[in-house]
Amino acid sequence: MLLVTLDPSRSGYKTEQLAAPYRELLGRLQAIPGVRSASISGCTPLEGCGSGSRYMIAEGYVDPPADRRRTVVTFVAPKYFETLGIPLIAGRDFVFRDAGRSRVAIVNRAMARHYFPGVDPIGKHVAIFRDPATGGWFGSEQPYEIVGLVGDAKAIELRDSAYPTMYFNMFQDGQLMDQFEVRTTVDPESVAGTVRRIIRNVLKTVPVTKLTTLADQVDANIVPERLIATLSEFFGCLGAVLAGSGLYGLLAYTVARRTNEIGIRMALGATAGDVSRLVLLDVLGMMCAGVLAGASMVLWSKPLAASLLPDLKLESAIPLALGGAAMVAVALLASYVPVRRAARVDPMVALRHE
Repeated sequence: MLLVTLDPSRSGYKTEQLAAPYRELLGRLQAIPGVRSASISGCTPLEGCGSGSRYMIAEGYVDPPADRRRTVVTFVAPKYFETLGIPLIAGRDFVFRDAGRSRVAIVNRAMARHYFPGVDPIGKHVAIFRDPATGGWFGSEQPYEIVGLVGDAKAIELRDSAYPTMYFNMFQDGQLMDQFEVRTTVDPESVAGTVRRIIRNVLKTVPVTKLTTLADQVDANIVPERLIATLSEFFGCLGAVLAGSGLYGLLAYTVARRTNEIGIRMALGATAGDVSRLVLLDVLGMMCAGVLAGASMVLWSKPLAASLLPDLKLESAIPLALGGAAMVAVALLASYVPVRRAARVDPMVALRHE
């Protein structure tokens, strides 16, 4: 997903003069090899996407003053939902033919749940709340007919729940925006130069002020989570190294102390496999004790972890099982050299050890 921001404010174009060039620009962008679709919106995702918020009046719904809430309003071009990957649940998308017809709107699930609970919102009408002292559709404001229902999208913060949102066709309302989204089937940066060239050819006086990718924008939005993940990974690896080195040292010391015993056992007929199993039993005992102690501490500290990571699923046993398996692997790796050393003890040398 390539995100392109234009600045037509000092280009000499009036807002109504941009409609035709924008439509031509969308067509030429979609014709670029490797581009799946392109659209326009009021802002790029996760940057407060919306043209403000308004109170709404919905057909068949009485909004109690105490429960009155604002709805995010944003202007988009056709194929916006396809380009952003927002699922169209019911109805239709905007089309360029909407210009000059009755006003239409598309709502998300969050708005439909509030204003039309248990009812199909397609075909219903809504109007912008302008004057609380009057009734009906509030003056001459023409209501919008809902023609589509789309899924919820995180337009501002990934951590927040989706806001009730109503989308308007920017070409129908004459509210032309300047944030272009281009979905590609290839690396988006590989078509960035072509996109710049096409914009320069179609809109010669309109500069490109920002060009980035959605992946970069998401990364910038989750810096705290990435920091916590990096620190957790670092300290987890450090803990595993300390546990492995400690176990190695303890096993090496134990094997050295038991060299005479191992020599006697081998002199009496014990094989290298018998000696290896003898040492591995010690490893197994330490390993089970450590895993049980660690699992108990993990279960005890789950509420603390949940307070740091709100979306952590406490009921899942998979992380605990994977952590235990990882520590078992560390223990087996740490025991390899001591076990091998014990299995290769020369009985004659061992018997002279003391």
